[in-house]
Amino acid sequence: MASYANRAASAYKKLGVETTAMSASPHQLIVLLFDGARSALARATWSMSQGDTARKGQELSKAIDIIELGLRAALDVERGGEIAERLDGLYDYMVRTLMRANICNDVALVAQVDALLDDIGSAWKQIAPTAAAPTAALSQA
Repeated sequence: MASYANRAASAYKKLGVETTAMSASPHQLIVLLFDGARSALARATWSMSQGDTARKGQELSKAIDIIELGLRAALDVERGGEIAERLDGLYDYMVRTLMRANICNDVALVAQVDALLDDIGSAWKQIAPTAAAPTAALSQA
């Protein structure tokens, strides 16, 4: 578990999201990743409304990195089974949707991904850190 925490903390710091990741539990790190991705999406949406194409691209890229290098990379499909497989597919969908949103400058697509992250993140926040099933979807190596 310590190895997972170190990998997640490293990924989180690498993505430039300010936090106390080194002292957070694996469960808290996942919550922070959801929050960081949603924050980047909010900034991307604001940048779109301001016509700031460069900032929009930066913020969407940050959200994509958090989803790919944080949330998706933390999945352990072997141990997490069907839950992890479904989350993997959903994270892939989110990344593809955000890429399309960037190309098409489509706020609705960003909102769609934000709603998905909110749903999953809210559910994650309600899960007790000691619950075995959801954490089994995460890599412990």
